[in-house]
Amino acid sequence: MAERTSEVVVIGGGLIGLAIAWRLAADGIQVTVCDPTPGSRTSAVAAGMLAPVTEVEYGEDELLALNLASVAAWPDFAAELESLTGQSAGLNRTGTLSVAYDVDDAAALRRLADYQRRLGLDVEELSGREARKREPLLAAGVSGGVWVPGDHSVDNRQAVSALLRATELTGVQLERQQVARVLTAGTTAVGVELEDGSTIRSSQIVAATGPWSAQLKGIPEELRPPVRPVKGEVLRLRVPEAYRPALHHTVRATTRGFSVYLVPRPGGELVVGATTSELGYDTRVLAGGVFSLLRDARMVLPITDELELVETVAGLRPATPDNAPILGPSGLDGLLWATGHYRNGVLLTPVTASLIAETVQTGTVPDLAAPFLVSRFATGEVMPKVAR
Repeated sequence: MAERTSEVVVIGGGLIGLAIAWRLAADGIQVTVCDPTPGSRTSAVAAGMLAPVTEVEYGEDELLALNLASVAAWPDFAAELESLTGQSAGLNRTGTLSVAYDVDDAAALRRLADYQRRLGLDVEELSGREARKREPLLAAGVSGGVWVPGDHSVDNRQAVSALLRATELTGVQLERQQVARVLTAGTTAVGVELEDGSTIRSSQIVAATGPWSAQLKGIPEELRPPVRPVKGEVLRLRVPEAYRPALHHTVRATTRGFSVYLVPRPGGELVVGATTSELGYDTRVLAGGVFSLLRDARMVLPITDELELVETVAGLRPATPDNAPILGPSGLDGLLWATGHYRNGVLLTPVTASLIAETVQTGTVPDLAAPFLVSRFATGEVMPKVAR
């Protein structure tokens, strides 16, 4: 069968893989991306929230630092993409409003706001009336809120489109095939075999394979990353002209203990998400998921009932035992991981691309990536978290 070479092979053409390929190609490196349907799976389903502050969890200080670095990088990343391609990268710098529906929800939101302030994060507590002043169509029952000016959103599908164009313009070779297995010589990865039997020889492989990372063949069992799929269902609604904009900002709501987010797009779309379930690689949209999202959305935004439901879709988040990504050396020479981003794949795209590109070119893991090596799981000390 045919054999060719490439300086770098990137396995996986989602946002992460495409951004890494673009960064490397822009520096004059020959790159091939292998993916049968680039940008069409996890990256196409996401709501695109850039939410390092509103999604902060207790004890995740190193992940918070990575998330904050990436949200700060997004404006320049988007501007560079747009300058090169002439396409929108989809960045919407509108801020985020977290709201609580009842007094118990409000108490939990206040506790989180206290923690955010202790971390030095920029948050402002609001009364229910103040929250409705920012978003007049919120339900009268909303009892309080927290304004987070630094959390934004990205239209992930626009970002995928722009990155596909950027890789094309910088000379990335797109191989629309599945990688059948990684080729090795002893303890070194030396290339990939494609599903048609052809091979690409390479001294450096980057696996940006998301929820399918643990299934990548050719890698010794003991070196496969602890990445599992976590299903999430998302709805896309169309807002009639008379109601636009239904929301001015991303709204994250807690309604009687249940969480829902509503992400407005400039063109009149409203993205509602997302469920969380551990069902393996099942991507069916289930009635219960649609019901729960609509139930919770309409409690905080009553006009939800009058919006057109235009799409229901389910995707798979790549989760790890500690909810943080896996970046850098795999334990197999010549193979780097860029996976396990869980809920933060869109947010972490710029910083992941930068860190992995630097590792490829220098052979050294940057300090910011050091806490996220796959070797942190080798001791067995990291206990799985409940998917949030």
